[in-house]
This record gives sequence, C-alpha cells and structure tokens, in this order.
Amino acid sequence: MIYIFEIEDILNKNVIIVCVDGGRLDRGRKSSIIKKFSDNSIFFSQSITYAPYTNSSIHALISGSYGNRNGCYSYWHSSRFKAQNFKTLVDYLHENDYYTCADLISDLVLPRKNFDVYEVYDESDVDLESRHIDLLEKMKEKNSNKKNFFLYLHYSGIHTGIRDQVLKVYNNFNEEYFENKSKNNQRYDNLFEKAEKYLERIYQKIKDLGLFKNSIVLVISDHGISIGEKVGERAYGSYCYDYTIKTFANYNSPNLPSQEFTQQVSHVDFIPTILDDLKIDPDELYEKMDGISLLDGIKNGNYKERYVFSETANPLNSNAPPKKPNTKSIRISEWKLIYNEHNNTKELYDLKNDPEENKNLIDKDIPIKEELWKNLEKNLEYRTKDDDEIPLSKRGLVSP
Repeated sequence: MIYIFEIEDILNKNVIIVCVDGGRLDRGRKSSIIKKFSDNSIFFSQSITYAPYTNSSIHALISGSYGNRNGCYSYWHSSRFKAQNFKTLVDYLHENDYYTCADLISDLVLPRKNFDVYEVYDESDVDLESRHIDLLEKMKEKNSNKKNFFLYLHYSGIHTGIRDQVLKVYNNFNEEYFENKSKNNQRYDNLFEKAEKYLERIYQKIKDLGLFKNSIVLVISDHGISIGEKVGERAYGSYCYDYTIKTFANYNSPNLPSQEFTQQVSHVDFIPTILDDLKIDPDELYEKMDGISLLDGIKNGNYKERYVFSETANPLNSNAPPKKPNTKSIRISEWKLIYNEHNNTKELYDLKNDPEENKNLIDKDIPIKEELWKNLEKNLEYRTKDDDEIPLSKRGLVSP
C-alpha cells in the first residue's frame, strides 16, 4: 500500500513557478542559494528567453509558444494574447481540478483566465518574502485537503531597483552609465543579493512544508539585465545579446536526477516538460506548442539541440518601445545571428570563442550563416495577421 500511495503522490504533483524578474545567468550560476534547490533538480545553464522583457517572456513561457504566434510580441500586446488558440499551463491545470493562484507585479504579465486567485501588488510598497510565504502556507492547506495547486510567484526586487536607480536616472546612451561598469556591477550585485535572501526564505518554507516531496518547482528568470555591456541598452529590452536573453532555470521534481543541463533550451520548452511530468497530454484542439518536453533528454540523454528564436522592440531614441519587434535573433549553442530590422543590419557571433559578442563576423564566409538566416526567416513567417507584417522573403532582402 505504501508503494501505491507514493506512485499516486508523484502523479499528482503541485506546480510552483518562482520568477526572478531580471535575474542574470552569471549571478545565478554562482548563487549558493539557487544551488540549494539542487536535490532532484536540473539546472539549465543555457535557457533562452523569447523576449528580453517580462510580459512577452512570461506569455511565451506559460503557453509554450513564441509571441509571434500567440499574439503577445511586444510590451503593448498582452491583451492580444490568443487564448482561444493557445492553451496555457493554467488552463490545463484548471481542467485537472488544480487550485490556481498568481501573485505578480502587473496584470500584463499573465492572462487572468482560469486563475482562482489573481493578485497584483504594488512593487514600490510590498514585503514579498512575507507575502509569498503566506501564500505557500495557504497552498499547503489546499494540499492537505487533497487539492493540488498551481502557484506563480513573481519576485520584482531587481526590477524595482533597476527602475529607480537606472531607468529613471539614465537614458540608453548616457556616457556616465556606460563608462562606470564597476558601479553598475555593484548596483546589480546588491539587488541580486536581496533576491537571494528572498529565494532562501522561499526555499526554506517549501522545504518546511514538505512540498518538495510532491511538487514541481521551477525557479526561473524572465530575462537578464545590462550592466553596461552595449551602448544603447542600459537595462533590457533593446537588444538580443546574451546578457539579457540567456537566463537561469532550475527545475525541481521528485525522482529526477540532479544535474546541470548544458545544452541550449528555450523558455517555451518548460510547459511541455511540466505537462509531460504530470502525464497530461497536449490538447490537439489548440495550436501546437513551439516547445518540446525535456524529460527524455533529462532522464536518458536523448536530446537534440534546436534553434531558439528571440525578438524585441528596440526603442532606439524613443522614450517608449515600438509596437512591433524590430530586433530578432536565432541561436544555437555556438552561433547566433541577429537581424536589426530597423536599419537592415545583421550580426553574426561565434559564441564559443566570443561569448561577449564583441566581434561581428557577418562579412565572413561562414557556412552556418546561411542556415541561421533560413531558420530566422522561417520563424518570422508566423507574424500575426493583424500586424500586417511582410515576410522577409517578400521584402527583397538578401541572405546575409
């Protein structure tokens, strides 16, 4: 009987997602607090976001689909998310009688549909540690009453600090900012240390409540933050360089082997992975997800790395981002192609030998360049109809 109970417990896992808004991968890799989540955990050291800003990133994460298909492809398009065509993790869990709860920085981050509780806090006046610990205790009560739950927690401390100390002080071309990288590093480190204190308390509460035994816990950053690497981007959302599109992700689930997964994955892969982990089949009445389950790759090493697409809307000299993406990238572990649509320029980087993306090789005769371009072009064919977007192949553009 004990064996049967354990099997049932594993098949009916709770799901907890903790998003660290603006968490850089380089800090996440070194974090002793994030390493505490390592039991039954997979650390993804090459997890690529669809968008280097929050709302489109999280809409892609929760739906397993890129924003150029699901409708949320800019800061302005959360309300255009195609819920009738793209089923989210929340929809799946709601149908399976989960209690669903979200606590977040803005109602632009996640669709409200099928949440039992959907709370938006004031990031300028909130104690997220106490608030989220209380929510975990409430979820435990639900679980004690034989009710599985889904909980989304959004940690905004880094975002708030960058908003107040960078975005309100400097513009994207301010020399004082870009010439003081040591100051920028220290500022970010101070903010990340506060995020670690938050994560430590969340970790301890999940452990004390015994939720690691029957829960999937995904700790993930939605995007990174600039510390002055490239003039023209003082924070995030302007470019598709690795310091903002590479994120950390830690996937904790009972009976998984602890390891670092070094191959490239996309944010859109995590929802198919969670559904696979829960033995929930994708709904064929909805659009097929762009992501794939990573479970077989985790358990058996059967994983073939795929191209990952990212895009953003570079504000250039404007105070507000445009409504359509104008900077796009396609990436594999060792190479990245960036297309700056706003001025029809392209960049090619050898990520293995030039991880900071300083040497543009677009004018070199490199075989992978053509393959990257073709894959990027294929992704751009999916632009939503209401955008009146013309495919690259019909604009008279030539291969790089």
